[in-house]
Amino acid sequence: MLVLLDSLAAEERWLYPAFLAMYAAIYCVGQLTLFQWWAPRYRLDFASCIISLAHGTPAALAAAGAILALPPTARGFAAPNSLLQDHVLDYSIAYFTMDLVHYLAFLPGDILFIAHHLATLFVFVTCRYLVRHGAYALLVLLVLAEVTSLLQNVWTIAGIWRAEKPAAARVYSALSPPFYFLYTIVRGVAGPIFFLKMSLFYLSGQAIDVIPWWVRISWIIVVGTAITVSNLWIWNLWKEFFREQKQSMAKKST
Repeated sequence: MLVLLDSLAAEERWLYPAFLAMYAAIYCVGQLTLFQWWAPRYRLDFASCIISLAHGTPAALAAAGAILALPPTARGFAAPNSLLQDHVLDYSIAYFTMDLVHYLAFLPGDILFIAHHLATLFVFVTCRYLVRHGAYALLVLLVLAEVTSLLQNVWTIAGIWRAEKPAAARVYSALSPPFYFLYTIVRGVAGPIFFLKMSLFYLSGQAIDVIPWWVRISWIIVVGTAITVSNLWIWNLWKEFFREQKQSMAKKST
């Protein structure tokens, strides 16, 4: 991983087209080869999951590496983007582009996912191509968002199959508590704390010379909304989990 990050840090070419082509190839292999015999809805869900798997953990590791590669003095909310940070942003921009195309083409009714992807792309694109500052803040948030990606995708895939395959139901049940716990710690504790620090900095006006006010306010609104929705989602999952546990205990006692 370190060797790959070193090579990326020295790469001066624009890598977004290559990243987008990679995601498109993975998506097409999933749709046309790996899952071609599955029911349409399953095929669509798994095709989206497979590119999410290709993005999540690598993006989290690369983002962490891009942050740690810089000295502490260069890790600031208004610091200029490094070349490596720009490459990591392009990697994520390419993923969200590909997944957005998937939803627009096949699942246009999933308004929440489409809105999420559009908002995320707005934040990443303005940081990468417009202001060219603030990547540190977004990459920390990217690490927090994607650190649960592998576990979440396996949990999601097991959830899709749990009604039809007992093995998938067992995997889903086993993964639910650790996934919910990790997601709660990351999105419910670490995320809001970092978001508060980021918001206070941007609202203080300290980044006024490099990041326009409308960009800073937009980032705060988008990130704040995403964190709120994520916490509502995991809260509902916890409620369902405890309701199912209570029902299971009641059945055992009768």
